[in-house]
Amino acid sequence: MFNKLSCKCKIVKNFSPSWFASVMWTWILAITSLFYSQYIPILKPISQLLFYFNILLFFFLLIPWILRWIFYTENAKKDLYHPIISNFYPTISVWLLVLAANFIVIDNNINIWWIFWGLGAFFTIIFALLVPFLSFKNTDIKIDHINPGWFIPPVWLIVIPIAWSMLIPYTSGILKEIIIITNFIWWWAGFFLYLGLLAICLYRFIIHYPLPTTLAPTIWINLWPIWAGTVALINLIKNYNFISLKEPFFTFWFFIWWFGIWWVLMAIIMTIYYIKDLKLPYSMSWWAFTFPLWAYVASTHLIYKIFNIQIIDYIWLVLYLLLFFLWSITIIKTLLKTYDWSIFEDIKNNKNSN
Repeated sequence: MFNKLSCKCKIVKNFSPSWFASVMWTWILAITSLFYSQYIPILKPISQLLFYFNILLFFFLLIPWILRWIFYTENAKKDLYHPIISNFYPTISVWLLVLAANFIVIDNNINIWWIFWGLGAFFTIIFALLVPFLSFKNTDIKIDHINPGWFIPPVWLIVIPIAWSMLIPYTSGILKEIIIITNFIWWWAGFFLYLGLLAICLYRFIIHYPLPTTLAPTIWINLWPIWAGTVALINLIKNYNFISLKEPFFTFWFFIWWFGIWWVLMAIIMTIYYIKDLKLPYSMSWWAFTFPLWAYVASTHLIYKIFNIQIIDYIWLVLYLLLFFLWSITIIKTLLKTYDWSIFEDIKNNKNSN
């Protein structure tokens, strides 16, 4: 009995903010499954099951997240000030935003959507300001700390308009103006911050040592802002009637989407390099192999629908198979590590080493 209680306390104490990033693939899979249910009908009930699974999983992970702030406040604060781990705190707010997207796309429930979107947008903005501020005043940050995980706090602002823009056609007057203005504010803020952080990460990749093995999978995170930027901008332009000529905006992000293909190839090459020359032991960061790629797969479907280029649909299939392969390996390793509780010790050791 004492051992079980001690084990549960260890889970809460060592609970990592990155847990919310590790399960973000489920909501994207739910929406993607709904999109492709027109070709494979069985995917529609699967998307519904994943939708309910997402809700249960969110509240299941929310419990240790809250308990850690109550009973292990110093540990939680230490992570918030950490130059690497702090960047994963906003994943809880993004989870709220994507649950909102699930409610409006899959469940057509706009009332619950307001709750999740409102909370998600609020905390996303807070973290987008708080985490960079703590970094700006931190005098201990070194070039070794730079990694694509830095994209998460500010770039997650781009996620806000994805669901928020869908309300534009259903509103009018001052409320409609507020929605339009805030959508463009957060999209452009996130996009320019992404460009700046991308330059910083490329600078580190070129002139410094390779990322440590625990952070190697974060190379794939760059696919996330490409997805968010694609979906958010297309939703904004499609639902904003003031812009009559929409094709230039679609074409602009079509070019950005192709940059994602280059990044996928580079991420594959770098991953093989780590496996072959530097080794790649399991860590929670392995989930960075999956949720950014899920997101990019979803944007690929959207690009195909707009431009109707058949080869893009073939690219989607190849990416989907790659994703399924990476996801299968990652979830098996995670379940095995969770079963023997060693994953929580790994998280603790990785924090100490960073």
